[in-house]
Amino acid sequence: MTDRSVKTPRRTRADGDRTKQLILDTAVRLATVEGLDGLTIGKLANATAVSKSGVYAHFDSKQDLQLATVENARKLFVDVVVVPALRDEGLERLTGLCEMFLSYVEQRTLPGGCFFAAAASELGGRAGPLRELVATNQRDWIGLLSAAASQAVTNQQLRSDTDVAGLVFELNAIVISANTGFILHDDPVIISRARSAIERVLDAAKPT
Repeated sequence: MTDRSVKTPRRTRADGDRTKQLILDTAVRLATVEGLDGLTIGKLANATAVSKSGVYAHFDSKQDLQLATVENARKLFVDVVVVPALRDEGLERLTGLCEMFLSYVEQRTLPGGCFFAAAASELGGRAGPLRELVATNQRDWIGLLSAAASQAVTNQQLRSDTDVAGLVFELNAIVISANTGFILHDDPVIISRARSAIERVLDAAKPT
């Protein structure tokens, strides 16, 4: 009797955490197709086989659900795209970040491609905490690319007169364009072209 009373709360909390994570993982996938505004308790309940009341119990409001979904998408992006590239430094890290982004799209980690590309298109014209959270994640991504490019300049892997901001703009434009094209047309050639374009841009910035 005593053992059961001790273990049950722990098991309940663990089950609750697993259920919430399942809901959020599902929400991230759905949001890339339906949009953040398209997330509803009903759709999440159907997709997760969790009751509507069970889904609702984890979030105070729709905005709370949306914000938690963005945070969960950030964690996924960091785990899949950022962390593997951090093993390297400078030019290798910069190349790795771009390659892991393309792989993230190519492998259809999410059905609608990059979560943040989709969210930026959906929320770009709005104001509020949801837009700001998505914008913060985009700034962080650009910051990672910029730091790697700057280190590559310091390491003399890129020319000393490299316009880091301009270079990063080009690289980001390539991967975002590849995301849009690949998801729209389901054509792997688009990813191959993006890889070639990244290589050309970086080769042009290398010392002669």
